Amino acid sequence: MLNVSVSVLFVCLGNICRSPTAEAVFTKLLEDYRHNENSSLELSIDSAGTGGWHVGKAPDSRAQAAGKKRGYDLSVLRGRQVSEEDFSKFDYILAMDQANLSDLKRMSEHANFKGHLGLFLEFGHSNEREVPDPYYGGESGFEYVLDLIEDASQGLITHIAERSK
Repeated sequence: MLNVSVSVLFVCLGNICRSPTAEAVFTKLLEDYRHNENSSLELSIDSAGTGGWHVGKAPDSRAQAAGKKRGYDLSVLRGRQVSEEDFSKFDYILAMDQANLSDLKRMSEHANFKGHLGLFLEFGHSNEREVPDPYYGGESGFEYVLDLIEDASQGLITHIAERSK
């Protein structure tokens, strides 16, 4: 039986759409994986934003509604900003887009980060490299974000499980 502990932080700009969606989806898919594979794979999962505008706020209502339709509960999550401590706490810090990845790379220079810092969609099968920000779009944008995040979450779980063997 697999028994390993890994920590993952999902990061977007405001921590109210993409990264809390990734946190909720990844958490649920990991639970499903552990149940189906009889695995004790333990992960610490969190999300944050590079900006601090939405600290303490619930995820966007459209993100919550889209997630709820697929069985994901975002309502308990609250926005927070990336901190320097995160670079010593997490094994994987995964950005939703290149702009946030660039910000994280600048932040990590002083933190001596030894984990994996990259784009979340590296673990998916989509041709997309970045999770688009659905904030200024319609409901279909939130559905597309969920599609991308579900795919990359499955890939990340497989990656972590394979590396842990």
